[in-house]
Amino acid sequence: MKPHPPDIATMRDVIDRLLDPDALAAGAFPPASSDLEMLTLQLRGHVALMLPEVRQAAERLPRESIPRYCALISVVEARERLRAEPTRRYGGPPGYARRLARTLNALCNHWEALTRVSTSHS
Repeated sequence: MKPHPPDIATMRDVIDRLLDPDALAAGAFPPASSDLEMLTLQLRGHVALMLPEVRQAAERLPRESIPRYCALISVVEARERLRAEPTRRYGGPPGYARRLARTLNALCNHWEALTRVSTSHS
C-alpha cells in the first residue's frame, strides 16, 4: 500500500498566513497571540512531517546530484530551526513563526521538485 503524499496545499495555506506578500504590502498586522501560537504549532508539525519526506525523496537521486545535495542541506537547516526558540533579537514569536514558514516553504519546494524528478527517472 502506497502512503499518501503530504498535503502541500494545506501547508502552503499556513505558510501564506504568515508570508503572503499581498497581506504584508497592505500593512496587515501579525496574527493575534493565540493565532500565532496555533500557526507556530502547525508549522512545527508540518516541518517535522516534511523532514523524512524530503530526505527520502532526495536519497533516491544519485549521490552526486545537486538537487539531492540542496534538499539534504535544507533538511539539516530545518532540523536546526525546529530546535531553535523564539528570541527577541530575531523578532520574537512572530519572527520565529515567519522563519518556520520560510523553512516549510523550502521543504515543500524541494519535495515537489524531487518527486517530479524521481518520477521522470523511473
